[in-house]
Amino acid sequence: MIRYLSAALLLVGATAAFAAQPIAGRWLTADGSAVVAIGPCGPTLCGKIVRVLKVSAGPDGAVKARQAIGVVILAGLVPDGDGWKGSVLDPKSGKKYNARVTRDGGKLNVQGCVSVFCKTLVWTATR
Repeated sequence: MIRYLSAALLLVGATAAFAAQPIAGRWLTADGSAVVAIGPCGPTLCGKIVRVLKVSAGPDGAVKARQAIGVVILAGLVPDGDGWKGSVLDPKSGKKYNARVTRDGGKLNVQGCVSVFCKTLVWTATR
């Protein structure tokens, strides 16, 4: 009986070790151009642009920066093994990609994929 209990506890501990780490919070994008807030959006998590830090040059740069605030760039994030899966929007092209997001301490690895081709950007925790 004790042997079975020990095995069950070991399984529970192993499962918890591979559970997705929480990713809610504010994150500085890889290029330092924006802050994205990740939080609940219905039954899933999403990430919205809450601050634009780099404004494009030209007369319409400030207008584009204001329009970017509130844009959802991470959507439908659900736990998936040791990370999260959903979709990511490239705000420059307007294209959506399959996304996988994993947390590594104060860093967030945001991976966008089309078929087998993937690109990972590293975001940094911020306030």
